[in-house]
Amino acid sequence: MKKIVVVLLVLLSACAPAQDSQAVLPQLLPTATAYIDASYPTAGADLMNAPQQTAAGIDVSMSRAWVEGKNVNADVCYTLPDASDWSIWAASLSYSGVVLQEYGTTLISLQEPVNGQPGLRCDTITFVVPPDADLSSPTIIIDAIAAPPQPGDYCDIYMPKIQQAMLERGTGISLDCVDVNGTLTMQILGKPADMSQEQAEQLVYSDEYYTVRGPWSFPFSLSQ
Repeated sequence: MKKIVVVLLVLLSACAPAQDSQAVLPQLLPTATAYIDASYPTAGADLMNAPQQTAAGIDVSMSRAWVEGKNVNADVCYTLPDASDWSIWAASLSYSGVVLQEYGTTLISLQEPVNGQPGLRCDTITFVVPPDADLSSPTIIIDAIAAPPQPGDYCDIYMPKIQQAMLERGTGISLDCVDVNGTLTMQILGKPADMSQEQAEQLVYSDEYYTVRGPWSFPFSLSQ
């Protein structure tokens, strides 16, 4: 009896009118957004005072600032002294007596110097703050920009400047460029006997020779 029922069902299915076959496409869901802990504030910020400042011949501007979750962000642009690889070298975020000096940067745009006109680089600088941070009146300070040299740059660009500084300061340090495996390399050839090699290198390889210091200060207030 069971076999007869199965045969009848098969025959009924074969005799049923055919329906148009249609492909069913999955519905696309909206792109997921990153999760932001509700304990952190999220708000735009209003800039205060001059949006552009000049120090040591460098123009620095902050076009916008905002707080997103635990990140305090700001878009900062600055003119470039030359075609070297300049970037933000030192910066800080201060709020309610707290000073943060750890930050990250993300390149937005870069314009190389052209026909004597200075280049321009724009970065987003980001500081990470705790959820209870009082951000009612924070200030972002760009302390310095720098273009750390490649090894070959010391002989090509920096050695005369560094040697002159060593003479003017009476350090007793003498420099020269020596061929090391086919590459000219700046080396310390002479130093006072009571000066360690580490001390001499700290003087010679100081970041002062490829750094432009500000500061450029940008206070802002949160939009409620």
